[in-house]
Amino acid sequence: MSQLEAYVRFRTRNHEEAYVYFLPFSVYQMVQYIWVRGSYDSSPFDRTINDYINVVAEKYPYWNRSRGADHFMVACHDWKSLNRTPDSMPSWENEKGKDWRLSSTSMVNTLQAPGESGFNYLIFHNSIRVLCNANTSEGFNPSKDVTLPEIYLPTGEMQPLGGPSPSQCPILAFFTGGGDHGPIRPILLKHWKNKTDDMQVYEYLPKDKSYDKMMKKSKYCLCPSGYEVASPRVDESLYTGCVPVLLKEGYVPPFSDVLNWDSFSISVPTSEIPNLKKILMGISQKRYLKLQKRGLQVRRHFVVNSPPKRFDVFHMLLHSIWLRRLNVRIHDH
Repeated sequence: MSQLEAYVRFRTRNHEEAYVYFLPFSVYQMVQYIWVRGSYDSSPFDRTINDYINVVAEKYPYWNRSRGADHFMVACHDWKSLNRTPDSMPSWENEKGKDWRLSSTSMVNTLQAPGESGFNYLIFHNSIRVLCNANTSEGFNPSKDVTLPEIYLPTGEMQPLGGPSPSQCPILAFFTGGGDHGPIRPILLKHWKNKTDDMQVYEYLPKDKSYDKMMKKSKYCLCPSGYEVASPRVDESLYTGCVPVLLKEGYVPPFSDVLNWDSFSISVPTSEIPNLKKILMGISQKRYLKLQKRGLQVRRHFVVNSPPKRFDVFHMLLHSIWLRRLNVRIHDH
C-alpha cells in the first residue's frame, strides 16, 4: 500500500480516472486484533468485512456498478476461504438500482478456518484477489485472481542476489523444513531425509550449515507446499541461482500469464516424490544450464525495490491486475 501511495504514476485521486479500486483492508491486522486464537466464531470477521463493503457500496457508485469486479484486495494469507452461495447473499433496492450488500445473518454456518474474502460472496467470486495462497482447490480462480509471490525479507530489505557458477554446485537437491507442516513435507522427508549425500534433505538444518549457502551450492532447490501452497523458497531459489522444483498440487505460479515456468523451474507431482532423484538425475546438463540461466533472467520480476523499478515485482503485480481488469465490462446506469 505504501508503494501505491508513493508511486503517483499509477495512482489517481480522481475516482472517475481509476481503472481499478484498491480495497485496503488488512487480513493480517484482522487476525491480530479481531480473531480469538483457537476460536471458530466467525462473527467478528463477518461484521468487519460486511460493514466495510457496505460503507464502500453506500458511499461510492463504483462497487455497485461492477458488483466489485473492478476492485482488488491484497493478502498473503487469505486462509481457507468460506463458501457462499448466491442464495445466501441478500440484497436491497434503492433509487439507483440494486445495491449488493451482505448481512451478518447470511453467514454460512460451517466454518473451516477464517477466510476473509469468503465472508463476502462478491469479493470471493467477483473481485480481483491478490493472494499468496494461490490454490485452485481452495477457490483461487486464475482468470480473475492474481498470485502474490511470498517474499520473506527479515531485515525489510532485499539481500544481494547471486550465487556461484553452475559448475560450483556439487549438491543435486536441497531442502530443509519442519515435517509437521502440511501433507507433502512428511512424504518428502520419509523418502529423502538422510538418504543420500547428493539429496540434502533436512527436517532441521544442522547448526554448522547455512541456509543461504546450501541453496547457492545446490543445482535444484525443493519447494514443497506447507499448509498452504505458497512458499518463500521459490523466490529464494531464483535469488540464489538455484533451479526451483515445485512440489505442489493446485498451485498457480506467479505471473504465469507472461512467464513460462517450465523454462526455468521443474514441476514434480507429489505422487512422484519417491522417484525425485531419478527425475532430477534424468535432466541433461544442457537442459539444467538452460533452466538455471533463464532463472537468472526472470528473477528481476521477483525483486522488491524501493522505489519500484521497471519489471520488478511491484510492476508485475500491477500488470497482472490490469490483465484481469481487461476481462471486466462495466455498465454505467
